[in-house]
Amino acid sequence: MAKKKANVFTPGLKVSPETVVTKERRLPIPGQLLVDKGAKVASKDIIARTELPGKVQMSNVANVLSLLPGEVPDAMIKKDGDKVEKGEVIAEKRSFFGLFRGIAKSPMDGTIEAVSRITGQVTVRGTPTPVEVAAYLDGDVVEVFPNEGVLVRTKATFIQGIFGLAGERHGELRLLSSSPDQPLKEDDIPDDVEGQIIVAGSYTDQAAFRRAMECGANGVVVAGMDYSDIKDILGYEVGVAVTGNEPLSTTLIVTEGFGHIDMAHATFDLLAKNAGRVASINGATQIRAGVIRPEIVISLEDQVTDEEAEKAEEVVGIDAGSLVRVIRVPNFGRLGRVVELPPELTVLPTESKARVLTIEFIDDGQKFTLPRANVERIEER
Repeated sequence: MAKKKANVFTPGLKVSPETVVTKERRLPIPGQLLVDKGAKVASKDIIARTELPGKVQMSNVANVLSLLPGEVPDAMIKKDGDKVEKGEVIAEKRSFFGLFRGIAKSPMDGTIEAVSRITGQVTVRGTPTPVEVAAYLDGDVVEVFPNEGVLVRTKATFIQGIFGLAGERHGELRLLSSSPDQPLKEDDIPDDVEGQIIVAGSYTDQAAFRRAMECGANGVVVAGMDYSDIKDILGYEVGVAVTGNEPLSTTLIVTEGFGHIDMAHATFDLLAKNAGRVASINGATQIRAGVIRPEIVISLEDQVTDEEAEKAEEVVGIDAGSLVRVIRVPNFGRLGRVVELPPELTVLPTESKARVLTIEFIDDGQKFTLPRANVERIEER
């Protein structure tokens, strides 16, 4: 079958054997922090927790019991703050010397939140949903946001992908390909991958991904995948929204783009080197402005120095010696080093003007000049 042409890319991909990674870990609403500044945390440690308020339902007790609104508080069996179960009697009305009894029941499990003398309605708040936030990284708590969260920092091998699905997961990296051009097929996935993150060299399809989910893999990292397969797996088109909340049991990270693509050697070599180690992954992706990229983080045991932390905050651009990848034909996908960055505008074959750069390809040493917009920087630090 003919290979499909790759067609989706984002510039500035980070592929680094050792860098400083910092993550804010925040609760959606104020809650309780479980760690202090300076604490060492593991990726699965819970660092904060809270409860999301439950949904509200109203019960018109005045109508149910044929009472005046002002009479409802006196008819209540359950008071403000009392817990109730769905169908439990919360108010009653007795008449004819107690021979006849009318009752009002709770519409759901929850807590009595309010009883109105004005409307005669009773507000029931549903059971709150507990929310816990894990550290995600093995590292140090370097800053605390009271009642909200913390900042976790670690030294790690850090690899960004182009596209991903589903959210944060952890697992042991398991290499199932021997080279960056070897695809991942359904039959290549063994039964014993539960809890692991599968790493393949090249393209995979939906049959293999579904097999990984059935076997309980926590993640699949591949170079490329057809967009049509992703659409079939989800049952809808992704569009340009933020991904990461898909109801998938396995997180997908695509490192290169849509289609039949080989994984960049630098990326594959890093993953292969770290096979057997535990990684944190996140498939969250935003495709347009405010880019969010899927990532693989493999925490290292080395302590982060203040100098390294400051250096990590520096904005790095393309300069002489930078490792880049071409993202346009005819040299699409090739890696090279920048050898020259002429400051003046250059007339292109299309007769338009643009700033260019000259790169020396790693595979054969040839030099090539092309527009700067046609490359993405591979961050190595």
